[in-house]
Amino acid sequence: MNKATCRGCGAPIVWIKTPAGKAMPCDPAPVYYKATPDGKDKVVTTRGEVVSCEIVPGANATDAGYRPHWATCPQADRFKRGGRHHE
Repeated sequence: MNKATCRGCGAPIVWIKTPAGKAMPCDPAPVYYKATPDGKDKVVTTRGEVVSCEIVPGANATDAGYRPHWATCPQADRFKRGGRHHE
């Protein structure tokens, strides 16, 4: 994982490489989750796999991973593909 700073909000992020070789920006603090196909949250594992899940307290978790930064960044709409860049 490479550490960096978000260009939109200035928060620290880490880049996790996906199995396809792309780098995904994630929040640096790991979160606990329970994998579920219809989960409303997404988590990136240390192997770079994106998992549909529910973020839960550690005692109820099946694993830990990282939230994609676009899920928490207040400036995420600036970076959406095909979207407009607002300044």
